[in-house]
Amino acid sequence: MNTEFFLARRLVARSKANFSRTFVVISVTSITLGLTIMFVAIAILTGFKKEIQEKVIGFSGHVQITRFTENSTFEPRPIEKKQPFYDKLKHNKDILHIQVFATKTGIIKTRDQIQGVVLKGVGSDFDWGFFRDKLKEGKIFRVSDTSRTDEVIISQKTADLLNLKVNDDLRMYFIVGEHTLGRKFRISGIFNTGLEEFDKLYVIGDIHHIQKLNNWTTDQVGGFEVILRRFKDMDRMGNYIYHQIGFSLDASTIRQLYPQIFDWLDLQDINVLIILILIILVSTTTIISTLLILILERTGMIGILKALGMRNTGIRKVFLYNAFYIVGWGMLLGNLLAFSLCLLQKQFGLVTLPEESYYVSVIPIYLNGWNILLLNAGTLFVCYLIFIIPSFVISRITPVRAIRFS
Repeated sequence: MNTEFFLARRLVARSKANFSRTFVVISVTSITLGLTIMFVAIAILTGFKKEIQEKVIGFSGHVQITRFTENSTFEPRPIEKKQPFYDKLKHNKDILHIQVFATKTGIIKTRDQIQGVVLKGVGSDFDWGFFRDKLKEGKIFRVSDTSRTDEVIISQKTADLLNLKVNDDLRMYFIVGEHTLGRKFRISGIFNTGLEEFDKLYVIGDIHHIQKLNNWTTDQVGGFEVILRRFKDMDRMGNYIYHQIGFSLDASTIRQLYPQIFDWLDLQDINVLIILILIILVSTTTIISTLLILILERTGMIGILKALGMRNTGIRKVFLYNAFYIVGWGMLLGNLLAFSLCLLQKQFGLVTLPEESYYVSVIPIYLNGWNILLLNAGTLFVCYLIFIIPSFVISRITPVRAIRFS
C-alpha cells in the first residue's frame, strides 16, 4: 500500500512538473509574440508617419512665409526677395535651409486631354534632394539667376493621364487679368512620390516664368519655404518665425496648411493603441495563469517555508524572481525576433502596399531607440503590476493546510 502511494505521488508530481513546464513555455511564447507585435506595430506606425511627413515637406517645406491674406490661394501676392529677417533665420541652428518659391494655377492641354495643375516656380537656391530621390526618368533641370529655362519636371501620374514622356513638349495656359497666356515647356524629368493629391497637382519649373507672367521684378517672389533640422521643432519654430517676419507677412506650418493629412496620421495612433491593449490583455491572462499554477504547485513548499518562519513578502519575492526570469526570456526572444523582421523589411521591402491607397509602395520601418527603450520598460512595469495580483495568494495559504495537502 505504501509503495503504491509513493508511486502515485511521484506520478502526480511528474505530471504537475510537465503541466507547469507547458504553461511556462506558453507564457514565454505569449510574451515573445506579444512584444514582437507591439515592437513591429510601433516601428511601422513611426515609419509610416515619418514617410508621409517627409513627402509633404518635400513639396512645401516645414514652414511657409507668404504675404498675409485672409484666404489661402495658389496666386499669392508678391513679396521682396531681400528681407531683413533672412540672415537671422538663415543662421538659426534649428533651420537647415531657406528657399524662395512662387505658384500659379494653369491648365495643361494636349491633343485630346486637359489637366488643371499648379506651376511651382523654384529658384537657384532650391534644394533638389527630395525630387532627386523620387525621380523615375530623365534628369533635374538647372535654375540660374541670370537666365530662364523652359524645362520642367512632372509627376508619373500626370504623365500617365496625359500620355507624356521625357523630352516631350508641354503646353500650359494661364489666366492673367482678362487674358489667357500660353507657355511651352519641355519635360526634363518625371517623378513619383506616391502622394497622388500632390503628384497630380504640381509641375515644378523655373520661377522666372511666374515672375514674367505676373509682371513681377526678379527681386519679387511668392514666398519662402523654411526647412528645419527636426520635425518635432516645427510648431515651436513656426511660432518663432511668425514673430520675426513682421506684421505684413504670415508664417504657416505644413500642419496648418494641410490639417487633413496630419489629422489622418494622428488617427493611426488609435489603431496601434488598440493593438497594444489587446496584446497586453492576452499576455496578461497567460502570465497570471502561469504564476497561479506555479504558486499552487508549490503549496507544500510555501507551507514549510512559513512554518520555518519565512514571511509572506520573502516568499512572494521568490515567485516574482521566477516570474521575471520567464518574462526576461520572452522579452529577449521578442526583441530579437522583432528586430530581425524589421531589418528584413527595411532592407528588402518584402511586404508591399497599394500605393494609391496608402501613399507608400512598401511597409515603411523606422527604428527609434527611445521607442524601443520605452516599450521594453513599459512591458516590465506592466508585468510587475500583473505579478503582484496572483502573488498575494501566498498570504492566504496557511502552513498547516499547505503541509497536510502537499
